[in-house]
Order: sequence, then structure tokens, then C-alpha cells
Amino acid sequence: MRTTRRELIRLGALAAAAMALPGLAHAAQPVPIARAARPMRILILGGTGFTGPFQVQYALARGHQVTLFNRGKRPSPEWPGEVEQLHGDRNSGDLSALRGRQWDVCIDNPTSLPFWVRDAGLALKGNVGHYLFISTISVYADGSRPGITEDAPLAAYKGKDAMAETQQTLMADVENLYGPLKALSEAEAWKQFGDNVAVVRPGYIVGPRDETDRFTYWPHRVAQGGEVLVPGDGKDPIQVIDGRDLGEWMIRLAEARTFGTFNAVGPREPLLMDAMLETSRSVSGSSATFTHVAPEFLVEKKVDLPIWVPRGEGPYAGYGQVSNARAVGAGLTFRPLATTVAETLEWFGSQPAERQAKLRAGITREREAEVLKAWHARPRATAG
Repeated sequence: MRTTRRELIRLGALAAAAMALPGLAHAAQPVPIARAARPMRILILGGTGFTGPFQVQYALARGHQVTLFNRGKRPSPEWPGEVEQLHGDRNSGDLSALRGRQWDVCIDNPTSLPFWVRDAGLALKGNVGHYLFISTISVYADGSRPGITEDAPLAAYKGKDAMAETQQTLMADVENLYGPLKALSEAEAWKQFGDNVAVVRPGYIVGPRDETDRFTYWPHRVAQGGEVLVPGDGKDPIQVIDGRDLGEWMIRLAEARTFGTFNAVGPREPLLMDAMLETSRSVSGSSATFTHVAPEFLVEKKVDLPIWVPRGEGPYAGYGQVSNARAVGAGLTFRPLATTVAETLEWFGSQPAERQAKLRAGITREREAEVLKAWHARPRATAG
């Protein structure tokens, strides 16, 4: 279902009113961004993907000088200020544009390979005072335990030579390599930059500009109305962080010269599956109804739904209950979920028709109807 212009206007109004929804407003209306006490020179590796533009926009608003380094393959957004662009290719080791330059801080957004961190360290040696690395909660060896803290054991690399791994070898075995290679990239960061490192481990990053559609699937589906297939009993914990909250917080970490390792997951208080869906229904004004389907049935029917992980089941059951206490203590804040939902719907509805026609996560309406029909037709146990 393509969003019409009328729907876009309605969703824009809903985004502005989202904080007034009962039980959903936990923050004040946005206020103008104040200038930082000390302007910094910030180097962002990447910068044109998902969270990078939010970092750039916030950094410029705070009065910082921003330099981007990337391959120049992706069009840059229209920045609200002057941004220096440097080009190179980390796959081939071409970081010559960085040599001989100095920055107060470097934010490394796209790295999943240890040799990328090693090469960045060699190119920037002695010329960067603070290195911030975006990692992932997938680095943990055991994702099944609720309450994972930053000190939990990390996934072990079982290959032959981590420094020889490439994007091609990673994608060929992403399930087994992604977490361990991120963990080794973290270790390389500490090796190259000493104690002047902040490692940030997000879970699901969501909101406008999210091209994975993993979170977008849910508010979009609820907004369409009708009977919605909901996995489990609705009480499974969900953890997401708006990309804007993540990007802006990283700039504040840089300003405060904060070092250490942090789980960047949200929201502040526990969020259950049903609450996320109810928020989506309230924000969109949808008349959708929710049908809860047992996890065992979904496994039997080979139904894979995004964001949701059944509590207490499987190797990742703890990923909806990761501890964010350390990050909150370091200043991580969260905008209301209703705001993220409304503005995600508004953003997705502004995309071209062909982009809206097929989401990149979740199941089709036809497949959903098929599974719901089978669920309603299943044999019911009778009282003996």
C-alpha cells in the first residue's frame, strides 16, 4: 500500500503530536541545539549511511568542524553547513588522504573487519585524540542470557587469519564471522589508539533512513490495518534505538572525551512486543487487530519475523534484555517510541512507490493471511 500525499500530511501531524499520547510521552518537546563549549575537528569514517548523517547534522549544529572519509560512491545528503569530503578505499588500504592531518576525534561507523581498524590506526597514528568505534551486541559469546553487560565474554574467532578476512569472506559466512570479527575489530581499536577509545555496541538501530525495514515492517503493517499476525504472547521484550539518538549521543561522547565500552540499546524502560504494536496502532490511527501465534507454530510454518526474539528460547533470547545502564549513565537518551514510529512512517511513506511496494524484512500480506488461516484452523485441545 503506497502512502498518499494526504497520508504524508496526516503522519507529519501525528509525529508532531506523538509526545502528547497518554502513556507514551516521556520527554519534553525538542529544544534548539546549543553550541558546544569547545568546537572540535571531527573525522567521520563513512558518514553517508544510516547513522552517519545524523552525526554530521548534530555535530554541525553544535558548531564542530566535520570531515568525512569514504569512497565517494554514495551521494551525500545536503548538509546544513560546510563539510569537508575526503575519498579513499579501505578495502585496498588507500587511506593516503588521512595522512598528515589532525583531528580531535575519529568516529568509525562502517567497520566490520579488523584490518580496517589497523590501517586507520597506522594512517592516523598520533593525529587523533579520541577514537569512537561502532560495534554491535552480536560480539557477545552467549546471547541467550538476559541482562548482558559490557563485561560478558566475547565471541571467539575460529578462522585462520582474522587480518586476511575481507568483505567477501565475511558475507559468505556472516552468521559465524560477523560477531567474532567485530570483537577483534574492537580489540584492534584498543591496540591502535590506546586508552583513548569508546566502543559503542548497538542492537537494532531503527527510525527514518533505516533501509533494512526490520523495525519499519511493524508500524507499516499495523498502519495498513486488518488482522496482524503477532509472534508469541506479546510479552517478549524488544530493544531498539533510534538512529538519531545513537548518532547524537556519539557526538556528546566525543565532546565529553568519554572512554570505555557501552551497550547502546533502548528504550530506557523495558518494552514488550504488544506495547510496540499498540504504540504503532495509536500513532497511525489504525483499526488493526492483533492475533498472537505460538512460537512453535511459527517455527513449524517457517515464518521469520524481524526484531522479535522469543524469550527464553534459542541462542539470542537475551538480546531483548541487554543492560544499557552504563550507556544511560554516560548520557544516552531516548526520544519517545511514538515519535520514532510516526517519523518512520512519514519517512517510509515519502519513498518511491517501488521502494514501498516490497519491504526488505517481514512477510507479505499473502503469506501472513495463509499462516493466520492455518492457525485458526488448527486442531484445538478439548477438556477431558
